[in-house]
Amino acid sequence: MKMLACKLQLQGALVVSKYSRTRELRDGNSVSQAVVTRENFKTKVPELTVTYVPSPTPSIQTKDLPITTSGKFGRFGGKFVPETLVSCLIQLEAQFRNALHDHVFQEELGLALRDYAGRETPLYEAERLSEYYKRKNNGKGPDIYLKREDLNHSGSHKMNNALAQAMLAKRMGCKSVVTATGSGQHGLATAAACAKLALECTVFMAAKDIERQYSNVRLIKLLGAQVEAVEGGFRDAASEAFRNWVGDLENRYHLSGSAVGPHPCPTMVREFQSVIGKETRMQALEKWGGKPDVLVASVGTGSNALGLFHEFINDTDVRLVGVEAGGLGLDTGKHASTLTTGEVGVYHGAITFLLQDQDGQVVHPYSIAAGMESPGVGPELSFLKESGRAEFFVANDQEAVDAYERLCKLEGIFPSLEAAHAMAILDKLVPTLRNGAKVVVNCSGRGDKDAAIVFNRGIFDKA
Repeated sequence: MKMLACKLQLQGALVVSKYSRTRELRDGNSVSQAVVTRENFKTKVPELTVTYVPSPTPSIQTKDLPITTSGKFGRFGGKFVPETLVSCLIQLEAQFRNALHDHVFQEELGLALRDYAGRETPLYEAERLSEYYKRKNNGKGPDIYLKREDLNHSGSHKMNNALAQAMLAKRMGCKSVVTATGSGQHGLATAAACAKLALECTVFMAAKDIERQYSNVRLIKLLGAQVEAVEGGFRDAASEAFRNWVGDLENRYHLSGSAVGPHPCPTMVREFQSVIGKETRMQALEKWGGKPDVLVASVGTGSNALGLFHEFINDTDVRLVGVEAGGLGLDTGKHASTLTTGEVGVYHGAITFLLQDQDGQVVHPYSIAAGMESPGVGPELSFLKESGRAEFFVANDQEAVDAYERLCKLEGIFPSLEAAHAMAILDKLVPTLRNGAKVVVNCSGRGDKDAAIVFNRGIFDKA
């Protein structure tokens, strides 16, 4: 069987697909074995049955979750990049670790999150949404709460990480920041954080995403950032941002908004987003004196899901439910359901699940939600899937649009289409839950940016 070339040149995208036999890969200062075949990793679409489903029992103990020095989550993650980048990533990790233990940095970040970003965000009881599902289930059902990340400054959870990393960039003496965005929410958060901290900012974005998310693009430009169009999708924009960073490692900072890429990038994003779960634990204790029974979040690459999940990973009585983009349906090939249908390979410098064709080439994803159009997910989510600690399901475009409309009419809240995917799975999830269970859904972003897309589908024609 032929060996697929490892595309790790500085001029090329940092994307590698599956391996047909054992291959040694350089992983920072260590060497790891990647044994990946199509036969080894058959996946099935998860099903939700209309009965009570208890919390899954992890097949890999969660005590094994803490990453190694090479950034591995089990066999996922790592640092599969050209040697010229290894030293930069090691320096970045050192700065990140120092900042985590620097009380001055932590105090400054805490104040910025409170006074600039507007944290903490509410844990909102969606009473009418809960009642809607109870009416459909003989008056019984869970109590649904929304973690209102849409109320965060710039309209999404992205500000948590963007602000922290922009502060880290300034701490490192960098003068400019480069990043990539899909829906524009990360680009908007990064542009705002850079404006606050007097840093230059360049945002790379797929041309098709610029067109469908132009309201965010205009705001990004108003904040003083440059927007560079890239042909292709988010994967191509991310690769272009990475190449731009490599062109001036001394003065530029690559601000990753997704929990993907070589170590320490996924860990940094997850760490700075984990404030979502930490607040949720505290707020749940205040509201009902316990923990949530189920946590639900949409999954593009994993930043908002990990932000909610990470605090509860060791609480095995709390179900973790991720929802991927089913697009036009899994049978059409037009979807972004990586954890449901993908296979293991190397994507943007780390071993993870990704979408591939029969020849091992990366498949272009599709979703009505631009922020969910990624062919690969974060390595930590891949570990949570393989270990059985988290469950992953699929919501298609129409289900997401229906959920968008439902939350508007029942709660007066405009969710992003990304967050609407998480809302959509409630149709299938709620009947499997006991009466009075506490469900927290991460409303990861606001949906005014998606209003035109929703209206174009004609769902309000009868209104």
